[in-house]
Amino acid sequence: MENAYPRLPVAVLSLNPAVDITYEIPRLIADQKVHASDSRYDPGGNGINVGRGLKRLGVQACTFCVVAGEIGRFLRHQLDAQLDQVSYLEVEGETRINGTILESVTGAQFEVSGLGPTVSTEEWQHLLDRFVTHCDDGFGVITGSLQRSLPTNLYAEAVRRVRAAGGRAVVDSHDELLRHAIDAQPFLIKPNRFELETLIGRSLADEQDIVREARRLQERGVTWVCVSLGADGALLVTESGVLKGEAPSVTVASTVGAGDSMVAGMTGLLAQGASAGEALREGIACSAATVMQPGTELFHKETVDRLRNEVRVRSLSL
Repeated sequence: MENAYPRLPVAVLSLNPAVDITYEIPRLIADQKVHASDSRYDPGGNGINVGRGLKRLGVQACTFCVVAGEIGRFLRHQLDAQLDQVSYLEVEGETRINGTILESVTGAQFEVSGLGPTVSTEEWQHLLDRFVTHCDDGFGVITGSLQRSLPTNLYAEAVRRVRAAGGRAVVDSHDELLRHAIDAQPFLIKPNRFELETLIGRSLADEQDIVREARRLQERGVTWVCVSLGADGALLVTESGVLKGEAPSVTVASTVGAGDSMVAGMTGLLAQGASAGEALREGIACSAATVMQPGTELFHKETVDRLRNEVRVRSLSL
């Protein structure tokens, strides 16, 4: 299925995209100017990363995003070159800027997330209408943060609209956004272990504990629950059973975009009719290939192709 276009449409919602600036420095020193040894500018935000990932995998998708001001114009220039199809909503204000600082001496990584423009309910509904229409009977990826002007139950509405149109909603979010979205019964959610622990209000002891909580989410109407485990891979709980994907051993340069890459890999293959195991393997390969890249850079397709065969997926009797 590599390089094939999807049998089903894929739409990605990105309400709070950004321009990501990454600086590599020797080390941060308080009250002193530090000169960067390298810097880069990338289009950012979770939804944008998913769209970029799908493009690199040869999966055609439409990304629906909000842009504002001069920074928004710069972002549009980047996105037009890196995505197949983009539907923009222009609003007042300025698109946010995110900053990442990488210390070459310590390996430490610092991230600052900027504030996005104000989006009105009317503007949001207009973009949602377009997003749902494109989803049709395919997949709608709903991910990322929201502007402070928007309600935390907004993703729940998006999930309901996608389901009503006959599509399958994929949600990758956290805190109250995820909590409300679960109530709307999405097809797939992809929290990492910490996000799942935050959602349920306690630590998770082991894989059996994770699977137990995933099944409780299924009882609330979520069809598939994928919990990413960093270097330990991921667990995927479906209606048919539990799959564990082991991540390949790679050298980590940056973890930015790893979760988004997993969502892109899984959704892209599912849209082509792949099995749960194939989708999980692709997601883990994409995530592993991304952590090998510096700053906010995403995976290279050639690296995904190489790592794919190193991802072991097996069924668990849990």
